[in-house]
Amino acid sequence: MSQIKRALIVIDVQNEYFTGNLRIEYPDVRISLPNIVRAMDAAQAAGIPVVVVQHLAAEGAPVFARGSEGAAIHPEIAGRPRNHHIEKSLASCFVGTDLEAWLRERQINTLSIVGYMTHNCDDSTVRQAAHAGWKVELLHDAAGSLPYANAIGSATAEEIHRVFTVVMHTGFAAVVSTDQWLAAVAEHKALPADNIYLSNQRAIAQR
Repeated sequence: MSQIKRALIVIDVQNEYFTGNLRIEYPDVRISLPNIVRAMDAAQAAGIPVVVVQHLAAEGAPVFARGSEGAAIHPEIAGRPRNHHIEKSLASCFVGTDLEAWLRERQINTLSIVGYMTHNCDDSTVRQAAHAGWKVELLHDAAGSLPYANAIGSATAEEIHRVFTVVMHTGFAAVVSTDQWLAAVAEHKALPADNIYLSNQRAIAQR
């Protein structure tokens, strides 16, 4: 890659995930939120543009209802500088928003993703960005999941977060810790993803 030009995409760090009806369980928000803040502060210091994303549903919706306390950006994020703010109603940050045009205008070539949820809005955004040609980074300890149970079965928040990050690292994104990302930013280095073939071969060898 030529010179790295990052943008930090802060996805849906809203009260709903802390005190509302969709509470993040893994990693604990006492880990992920401070890491999101660290990433935002480092981006600001390094001149990396910060995009804050807010998911909004119709008034009266059970989660993220427009105008509700749950839909509000968490105070730790709302009080920090940002270069752009977008509202969305679907999982991917690119659908129905001006995010792609905003990034292209600034010749951004690498997207660094933090926020919630690992397996939903983060994953959808990561995949769409990768397919559109961006290099993508996901900070796994600055993201998080919650548990599910439905007709197909059930999974804990830890299982969901772990499996989605393992899959993302096979080529959709470089999945790294906040500390690793901060070091890469300081050194102006790219962070590589793995690939499907090697990930599979390692799994076979570990049997």
